[in-house]
Amino acid sequence: MGYFQMGNARKSMEIMLRKMTIEDVTALSELEKQCFTDAWSENMVRDLVDSSWDEVWVLESERILGYINFRFIAGEGELMRIAVLPEHRGHGYSRKLMDVMMEEAAKNQITDLTLEVRAGNEPAIGLYKAYNFAEEAVRKNYYHNPTEDALIMWAHGLPTIPT
Repeated sequence: MGYFQMGNARKSMEIMLRKMTIEDVTALSELEKQCFTDAWSENMVRDLVDSSWDEVWVLESERILGYINFRFIAGEGELMRIAVLPEHRGHGYSRKLMDVMMEEAAKNQITDLTLEVRAGNEPAIGLYKAYNFAEEAVRKNYYHNPTEDALIMWAHGLPTIPT
């Protein structure tokens, strides 16, 4: 995807958005531990590199700041993971990651996307609603540490790029 500038004139960072490589496994595993109570193991993260189902994009400056993992199967898409380091939240990085997924969905003729999110994760729910996701179902007590419901959200009728 390439480089872009984030920030104001006094404090600007050059950010790169690119596909994950095997060299990113350790950094993404550490990011997982900082962002999720149900962090994926290093082996699970490593498996993403060779997965024929998964696309993983990383956002980095001097180090990896965040990543997104999504998959497209049978004409539908699913957001598997999105994470930004806690100290880098609130700067629009999650939107940049979501934009990549939406662009890739359009290129792949995917018109419906789904995800699940902790019912109490208001910042994430707000982000997803901004991308036209709406709650369609609830999985009771799905998450642990702490126990919490999962909201199942869908975005239907997304635009595609004609081929």
